[in-house]
Amino acid sequence: MNTLSRADRLRLMKFVCSFAWTDLVVSEAERELVSHLASHHDFDDADRKQIDEWLKVPPPAEELDPTQIPIEHRQLFLDAARAVVQADGRLAGEEREQFALFEELVKSSS
Repeated sequence: MNTLSRADRLRLMKFVCSFAWTDLVVSEAERELVSHLASHHDFDDADRKQIDEWLKVPPPAEELDPTQIPIEHRQLFLDAARAVVQADGRLAGEEREQFALFEELVKSSS
């Protein structure tokens, strides 16, 4: 994530948080993964507060456009989304479906 701009780092975290909400429950394992990702990157206090808010209330869907992910970072976004849906050790049907759709959108818009 070091090569991502601030806006793209926040975009990544917004997607990660939205995937944590896919099954309507943010598990402790998902929360820890999001925290781990956020702690290893250059976020200021306001950014960290925003990320915490996305764990309390999911980011608005209209702000999540996979076609806006820079091509060179799409694999990173896919890997992070996959990690969060697998973080709690169970893959709910909704998570599987949402990830498959996300993957299709990201790959088809390359």
